Amino acid sequence: MNIKEKMHSGELYYPNDEQLMKEQLGYLDKLYDFNMTRPTELEKRQEMLKDMFAEIGEDCYIEPPLRTNFGGKHVHFGRNVYANFNLTLVDDTHIYVGDYTMFGPNVTVATAGHPIAPESREKGYQYNFPVHIGKNCWIGAGAVIVPGITIGDNVVIGAGSVVTKDIPSGVVAVGNPCRILREINEHDRVYYFKDRKFPLELQP
Repeated sequence: MNIKEKMHSGELYYPNDEQLMKEQLGYLDKLYDFNMTRPTELEKRQEMLKDMFAEIGEDCYIEPPLRTNFGGKHVHFGRNVYANFNLTLVDDTHIYVGDYTMFGPNVTVATAGHPIAPESREKGYQYNFPVHIGKNCWIGAGAVIVPGITIGDNVVIGAGSVVTKDIPSGVVAVGNPCRILREINEHDRVYYFKDRKFPLELQP
């Protein structure tokens, strides 16, 4: 098994491979250029993201700065994905994000990990597991999603949460470690914030 196969298989590997690092620097150069764009250069940003990401759907918006390990090379976004400032995608292997999902500022999605055994870390070993985030999710500001996690559709992850276990569809989940708070229900279709009701014409 070569190093690229190990990267995407969950096997331990040593990431300081000369050829891999050379490729990675090329991807990071593209990321640097994206982060240097002006706010008015929206079309340019769209074209750059199509070149950088493994897949990206129509009408996605990513607010620079964006941080990624491989410049988005292993990132798959659906349509209408929105990301606020400082989205960090540790994309040493694949990250999948469904249509209409939103990221608050300072969210981290990580696929890479290191052994707990200190002797193995000292030798620089790493492993990667993909992350799957469903459609129409809202990942709150400062949330952290660790390797191997799957989040279902229509999920709200509270700000500052650390997601260490899979989250099913249709729930609000919060905390460190992140736990299911409740299911999304009819109350959420009447009230949009505390005691604030949706206007009738805007009710879901």
